[in-house]
Amino acid sequence: MQNELPFNETMNIKEKIDTLTDDLIRYNFFYHSKDESLIPDEVYDKLYRELINLELEFPQYKRADSPTTQVGYAPLLEFSQKKHNTPMLSLNNIFSAMDQTDVLIQHKELIQFNKRLADALNIPEVSYVATPKYDGVAISLIYHNGVLTSGITRGDGFIGEDVSLNIKTINNIPKVLNVHTPPALLEVRGEILIKTADFIQLNKNQEDLGLKVFANPRNAAAGSLRQLDSNITASRPLHFFAYALLLNKINENCAIKINTYSEQLNFLQTLGFDVGSWYQICHNQNELIAYYENMLLQRDLLPFGIDGVVYKVNNITSQEKLGFVSRAPRFSIAHKFPAQIMETQIIDIEVQVGRTGALTPVARVKPVSVGGVIVSNATLHNQEEIQRKDIHIGDFVYVRRAGDVIPEIVNVILEKRNEKVSKFKMPTLCPVCNSHLIQLEGETIIRCSGGLFCSAQKKQAIIHFASKLAINIDGLGEKIVEQLVENNLIHNIVDIYKLTESNLIQLERFGEKSAYNLITAINNSKNTQFNRLIYALGIRHVGEATAKDLARTFGAFETLMNANTTELMQVNDIGDIVAKSIVDFFSEEHNQNIITQLLNCGIAYDIEASKSNFNENITGKTFVITGTLPNHSRDEVKSLIENLSGKVSNSVSKKTHYVIAGADAGSKLEKATTLGVTIIDEETFLKLIYSEL
Repeated sequence: MQNELPFNETMNIKEKIDTLTDDLIRYNFFYHSKDESLIPDEVYDKLYRELINLELEFPQYKRADSPTTQVGYAPLLEFSQKKHNTPMLSLNNIFSAMDQTDVLIQHKELIQFNKRLADALNIPEVSYVATPKYDGVAISLIYHNGVLTSGITRGDGFIGEDVSLNIKTINNIPKVLNVHTPPALLEVRGEILIKTADFIQLNKNQEDLGLKVFANPRNAAAGSLRQLDSNITASRPLHFFAYALLLNKINENCAIKINTYSEQLNFLQTLGFDVGSWYQICHNQNELIAYYENMLLQRDLLPFGIDGVVYKVNNITSQEKLGFVSRAPRFSIAHKFPAQIMETQIIDIEVQVGRTGALTPVARVKPVSVGGVIVSNATLHNQEEIQRKDIHIGDFVYVRRAGDVIPEIVNVILEKRNEKVSKFKMPTLCPVCNSHLIQLEGETIIRCSGGLFCSAQKKQAIIHFASKLAINIDGLGEKIVEQLVENNLIHNIVDIYKLTESNLIQLERFGEKSAYNLITAINNSKNTQFNRLIYALGIRHVGEATAKDLARTFGAFETLMNANTTELMQVNDIGDIVAKSIVDFFSEEHNQNIITQLLNCGIAYDIEASKSNFNENITGKTFVITGTLPNHSRDEVKSLIENLSGKVSNSVSKKTHYVIAGADAGSKLEKATTLGVTIIDEETFLKLIYSEL
């Protein structure tokens, strides 16, 4: 990775330190005061450690305002300010070298930390409590006689912002402590955050209201907490996790004796605080390493974001003996996870065609380790995403990887852009089969129209074609299809009907009997219904019900393939999007050829069978089934409706034609009554089926 630091090689040491100091101060200001992250946390950590190393090597150039000696940032003037009774300090960080296989080398910094503490305490093993490092906003809560009176942000560590009114709107913060005889004064510290699922819903709500979406849960939590209108804070899904109790604030007559940090957490839970269930007592460095690696694996499964774990000496007396250094305690440290966001450069942009025909631009980037994994490709999602992020070939970018998700480009580092970059343009034809591309109105995805021909889509097309609800070739499942494709025995759905028993016997898992059975099933599938054959083609937006409507309306392929959008939109429940998708499919010459070849292979469809699936009482109508029916199961009734081209919905709306109600029908029946939807019982439904009404 080039130019990892914001200075060039011609600068002298003092200039380098000054540049780093100024930039980190600016990043701190926006992060702590504006709730904005100008750079990813991992990049900040890298620059911060670089400054520490330079200051240690050249202390004469260290500035008095260096961020390495500061905590947070000055509180905002919009809020009244309060002084912390005890400074609210930060934690120092350690990292693991994830590219190392030797555990001792990989966790060198952790091992050094543990040894340093063991030597200082003059004991062979140190006991710790390990907890997740929450990615939220630190807060201090003050209770007088068990009643919440104020909440103060970290601020600069000594003076914070008084956000008491906002704190009191957070549902899981106890307003009154769950204790019979509360201490006269008690201070609880913890982290306010927004859980992942709540964050996704919050941003959806923001979009629906036409408001700005939040960059990440931490920024959203910080911005929500620092609102001048507490009603806005109350509307946000904030959650509090407690992680510290200031023991010196418990008065002597309270009879509370706490000797370890684990007892602190247990007592906090007794008081009514959420301390989480993920903390663990670790008795040596091996248990610390095991906890770290386990939490790293669980990171993306947790209901909230974490960027590492925290180790704190369990014994309170040992904590007091170790004390503090500069801006952080000696008895606790944060063990950060591998960077999930790193800088790299885009070498090229290529387009991949997925199994459903969706075209996805993919950036080929200079290989970089992200989250302990070497990344050389990153998804760009679609053309609109490239334009929105202003991505060019040759750009320096931040790339992110979370869990098993495909790496993606976070944003471009515009200050590193030069005249050598070039714009990317999506192809005008499918890069795999040269079929024309389609983009339906309202969609961002561009798709290849050569569904039956395009080799990038062939496996999925063949699996769908042979599925139970389509042509229904018993025994031709996903694994067999993959085996046939990989051995070049089939390239499209027509090749299914060219297979022979001798082709199959030479493959693994096939004997004479299994080969005979599959060929028999293939031959039996040649006689089918027109609606099944339409559905089997895999036309986008054409499901079983629509296929039945098309078969009943047009009767034969020749008529259907020549239908225009106006004619198609006369069919029940077909709008302009579905109509255009059908026209695009049949206008592709490759698809026309495949259909012709299928018919030449002996595929015969029963037009009358499709037409017979019509009942004016059922076809095109929407039903909701609720309660217990006396003679049929819900699934049986659903099958009867769908076989006659009716639709079954899970919810009642104004578009519902009938609600079939049985015993113990609940809210759906009430809603149907409110909306004036026709309610019938099982007997009346059966009369509709047999046209007796």
